[in-house]
Amino acid sequence: MPPKAGTSAPPIRLLIADDHTLVRQGLRQLCEGMGGFSVVAEAANGAQAVALARSTRPEVILMDIIMPESDGVEAIRQIMHETPTSRIIALTMYREEQYMLAAVRAGARGYLLKTVDAAELLAAIEAVCRGEYLIDPIIAARVLSELHLAVSAPHRYAEPLTESEMAVLRLVAHGLDNQEIAQALNYSVYTVANRLRTIYEKLQVTNRTQAALYALRQGWAALDEPPKQG
Repeated sequence: MPPKAGTSAPPIRLLIADDHTLVRQGLRQLCEGMGGFSVVAEAANGAQAVALARSTRPEVILMDIIMPESDGVEAIRQIMHETPTSRIIALTMYREEQYMLAAVRAGARGYLLKTVDAAELLAAIEAVCRGEYLIDPIIAARVLSELHLAVSAPHRYAEPLTESEMAVLRLVAHGLDNQEIAQALNYSVYTVANRLRTIYEKLQVTNRTQAALYALRQGWAALDEPPKQG
């Protein structure tokens, strides 16, 4: 069980990774001011977060998603490989589902927006330290809605996906954006966009989140496996 303020249990050891100094300072003051938490390190970018996680072995990491020198998702992936006992909460301003899917696939235990209030954030840190998983309720509701739309009429697509379309879809399901997919498959971004339009038509979905969830449900991709690139 995580320690509570006012008990003799050791504090939860935190690493804060965010490229904005004021954000890091504010989070440190909030967590340490409430008791039961100790910030052992601060990182200004993803590369620093990986190095500091390796050296300090924090129990919980608050990780921004968009940062220089290795973004948050890549940092999460590396930390989970090197220090898997650390539990990570993605704390971000981005509410788009693809960021959440990418962070969770990389190993994040939580995904919260920076609009979360102080009490909810502290409770989330304790919950994740206990081994629970947390997603911001607004994003969770949207994903569930998209999932319902994506799977309400399975197997309705008019024709099978081609091999190249399936390769694009698998990478979409793993949270890659169009530029990353183009680099992975040696396509142009224009080609990726065209493939996606065809995929949406065939699967009878309207956006990349619905397509990703459809692929996951059909078993064409799995979040616990590396993406297949072709």
